[in-house]
Amino acid sequence: MRWDALFDDMEAQFAEGDRLAIEAEISERARVEGAAIVLVDRLRGSVSSQVIVHLLCGKTFEGTLSHAGAEALVLNEARHQVLIPYGAVARYSGLGRVSIAEPSQVRRRIGLASALRGLGRDRAELEVTVRSGPEQANGLTGVIDRVGNDFFDMALVNPGEARRASSVRQVATIPFQALGAIRSRSAGDL
Repeated sequence: MRWDALFDDMEAQFAEGDRLAIEAEISERARVEGAAIVLVDRLRGSVSSQVIVHLLCGKTFEGTLSHAGAEALVLNEARHQVLIPYGAVARYSGLGRVSIAEPSQVRRRIGLASALRGLGRDRAELEVTVRSGPEQANGLTGVIDRVGNDFFDMALVNPGEARRASSVRQVATIPFQALGAIRSRSAGDL
């Protein structure tokens, strides 16, 4: 009888050891998979969710995440849309835990310059927030005139004015790295 108890005890120990080894392997695989997740995939997994985006300059935008691209996201606010480059963000609130990889090679290559060229082509009236600087420079209003490789020129006009040579107060050249956010002046422009 003692032999039966000894073998039963040894069998239980082996079973417990196997169970612990399997749990350890599962935990390790989960850590490895978690380490491979990139933020843009996490953002893509939160599309259609309400999120808050806190910029490095201290400004905050809240809305429904409608797009997570290669270099920027688009938020739908109640009356406007906001394009925010990832490099301008200090933190996010409201992201889910789901991650979705971008399957399209083409979409992975479409960056901020492409979005800005589209806004310039449409002559959309925009409000630009820069990452830092004087308070009056934080809310530049105008129309994108030209987009380069790492900058864009914006014709500054008074809100509601059409972009005409006589209405342009000045042309501001804004490096991409200084861009905090671009808000549409009317709904659905981005």
